[in-house]
Amino acid sequence: MADQPVREGFLQRQGYVADDNTRTMSDVNASLDGVEAVFLDLDGTIYLGGDLIPGALDFLERCQSKGVRRYFLSNNSSRSVTQYHAKLANLGIPCTEEDILLSTHDLLAWLADEGVTRTYAVATEGMCAMMEDVGISTRDEDPEYVVLGYDTEITYAKLETASVHLHRGVPLVASHPDMVCPSPDGGLPDVGAYLALFEATTGVTPDHICGKPNPGMILHAVEALGLRPDQCAMVGDRLYTDIAMANRAGVVGVLVLSGEATEDDVAALPEDALQTPDLVVASVDDLLR
Repeated sequence: MADQPVREGFLQRQGYVADDNTRTMSDVNASLDGVEAVFLDLDGTIYLGGDLIPGALDFLERCQSKGVRRYFLSNNSSRSVTQYHAKLANLGIPCTEEDILLSTHDLLAWLADEGVTRTYAVATEGMCAMMEDVGISTRDEDPEYVVLGYDTEITYAKLETASVHLHRGVPLVASHPDMVCPSPDGGLPDVGAYLALFEATTGVTPDHICGKPNPGMILHAVEALGLRPDQCAMVGDRLYTDIAMANRAGVVGVLVLSGEATEDDVAALPEDALQTPDLVVASVDDLLR
């Protein structure tokens, strides 16, 4: 598994020994006994569209009263961390910008590791601002990479320019793999759908896809907290990103049925699938009771 070195390196630094494919966990229940930090997906888990999931605020209050640290984790790269902070505040959720981890952060770390400073970004102004704040150009005429984010401000001119760069041999990197963004009216086209468009028109596939389910997105935060993976839980509504990342990282994987995934999706999983959750609940309202 390509992401095993990330997980194994973390475990070795923590002096923690675990099986390659499973955590040393007893039965997991909705009370999340032994969990000291929860990483919470946003779209479909804490809110759907502009509305809070019923019981979400009560769940966050239980986190505080029980001393469980909570962080907000999202693959959705359409907003900057500042914009997410403002949205959560408007929904009555107290948090700081440091409590919010986005696929854009993972992308920025990857670009830094690769030494990339010049890009053409198919991305919103919010995502571009986060890139430009760390010295990465987003409208370069001679880019080292085409960067694809969840661009809810997309135009044909952006698609055209990016396609020309890709035809010329400029490689592609994406912020995350999600095919759809959940909404109250059904799934909306997300980065995965845009990737399919670019592959169909240029034949180019991405050199790298950041965000969930890459375990580094959560393990870096787990390490900073000084915790072991089995003391943390990832709570989300997607099997192929949230739960796959939880299993790759060795944290507790909690699937909520308030967003994309359904009970039928879980039942259809093959035995020992990477996307298999440790626990399935209707929503976060069922947790920490």
